[in-house]
Amino acid sequence: MKSPKGKLGQWASTSLVLGNMIGSGIFLLPASLAAYGGISLVGWIVSSLGALLLAKVFASLSGIIPKTGGPFTYTQAGMGDFAGFLVAWGYWISILCTNAAITVAMLGYLGVFFPVLNGSPFVSITVGVCIIWLLTWVNNRGVHSAGYVQLITTILKVIPLLLVTIAGLLYFNLEHFTPFNLSGQSNLEAIVQTTTLTLFAFLGVECATIPAEHIHNSKTTIPRATWWGTILSILIYVLGSISIMGLIPPETLQHSTAPFADGAELIWGKPGRYLIATGAVISTFGALNGWILMQGQIPMAAARDNMFPKLFSKVNSKQSPSTGIILSSILVSILLMTNYTKGLNKAFEFMILLSTLTVLVPYLFSSASYMILSQQDRSSKKNWVKLIGMGAFFFSLFAVIGSGKEVVFWGFIMLMLGVPFYVFLKTKS
Repeated sequence: MKSPKGKLGQWASTSLVLGNMIGSGIFLLPASLAAYGGISLVGWIVSSLGALLLAKVFASLSGIIPKTGGPFTYTQAGMGDFAGFLVAWGYWISILCTNAAITVAMLGYLGVFFPVLNGSPFVSITVGVCIIWLLTWVNNRGVHSAGYVQLITTILKVIPLLLVTIAGLLYFNLEHFTPFNLSGQSNLEAIVQTTTLTLFAFLGVECATIPAEHIHNSKTTIPRATWWGTILSILIYVLGSISIMGLIPPETLQHSTAPFADGAELIWGKPGRYLIATGAVISTFGALNGWILMQGQIPMAAARDNMFPKLFSKVNSKQSPSTGIILSSILVSILLMTNYTKGLNKAFEFMILLSTLTVLVPYLFSSASYMILSQQDRSSKKNWVKLIGMGAFFFSLFAVIGSGKEVVFWGFIMLMLGVPFYVFLKTKS
């Protein structure tokens, strides 16, 4: 059945989840994981299981509270205003870091076509900022326009990924996985760290819940979109990583700025490199589009409940939270400029870890709220609720531990910087 005008249907909603999850992570993570060796595949498995638990949590919560806001709305309903504010603030910070990281990844693959991007930070930053503001304009035209772009880019990105994954498995070299742990750390430490790194690729599992009021038949559409988006992402991620790691030696892979394009070049030569690089650019472009949509929706939901400044709740004639989107894009542009001096891979790794940590707070609170709110739902099986909720909670906590001291420190500081804003808003009202 066709969805009403201005509403996202099943395909668009699923592409929002799949498109936001399959963004920059899969295209650059093989390079970041190469330093750990084959043991990083254990990290993929652990993070995949955690992603399935979180998918169940958010799919269920979307049926209990079918309102725009996702993790913020669920946490506020289950644990009160302050917890809701911390979630909205942490999630917003996470989106800003995510969008900067996705832009960095996109520039890495654009460098395949325009080598000047790999050698000139000024040119790279200028191009990155222009792309951010192009998609800011698209999202200010309304959710339906952003959803259409998301559906097209999701289709275009998956095809080349599957091609290089299947072809790469035919050239698989098992010697690239020995020794199994290259990190110089204990197996447990390596698994914890790779789980945290790979969890970044699953950020977005909750995306269909956030614009709930703009989704047709949300109680049915959102759970299906969440489950199918997560399952398809897991299959593409794990098989893709195995393929690339088996194709490119680890000492070469960890220095690559475009690992899938490098792998395609080994199989098909230059045409293959350009094919995959094109798919990667489309992929990151689509993911950035979806996350720019999110950066307006969460602050808008919080502002409606006096948890964010009222200006974030303002919408334009297309019912898009334009003020929130524009202010967020300004901050993303600044974050991109201040971190690009670290070098592409280092900038990417730092921002995905910071993004992962700040979104883990919403995941922790949403898991707890799931257990609380489900107790009020007579149809729920409470023993399963507790098991799934606790599993999602402790998985998120496990990932916090793996973020590392520097990231935890800066993540905590960023969360605490939000407290004065909360105090100001509460005392003002």
